[in-house]
Amino acid sequence: MGGFLYVLLRAGWQPGDDVSTGSPLHHAYIQATTMSFLGIVSCQLGTAFAARTTGHGSLRSIGFFSNPLLLWGIAFELAFAAALIYVPVLQAVFGTAALPLDAVLFTLPFPVIVWGVDALVRSRSRPR
Repeated sequence: MGGFLYVLLRAGWQPGDDVSTGSPLHHAYIQATTMSFLGIVSCQLGTAFAARTTGHGSLRSIGFFSNPLLLWGIAFELAFAAALIYVPVLQAVFGTAALPLDAVLFTLPFPVIVWGVDALVRSRSRPR
């Protein structure tokens, strides 16, 4: 949701502004919905790494690069998401729009936040 609002506010949107087809802010709205998609993909990366351990194990204990299939899956997911966002034919099919670099950079902390929250919850739920 933060990424969605970031893109809209960056374009000059204010609550109540028209974002329907033909309005000046319609392209910004399409970019904002694309940003939501990218945010979900980014959070899935954090979830993938968080789910690699069971119980109270940590990512450090099993290693970041110890599962090459997961890394290939992540590479495919990122390449597919990039294609949906930046390939014009796919933009038309899926209703996406190219995102500026600052919007993409906005999503970089998302996987770390998801993984970090999971690690924090696991550390606090350890039996004492």
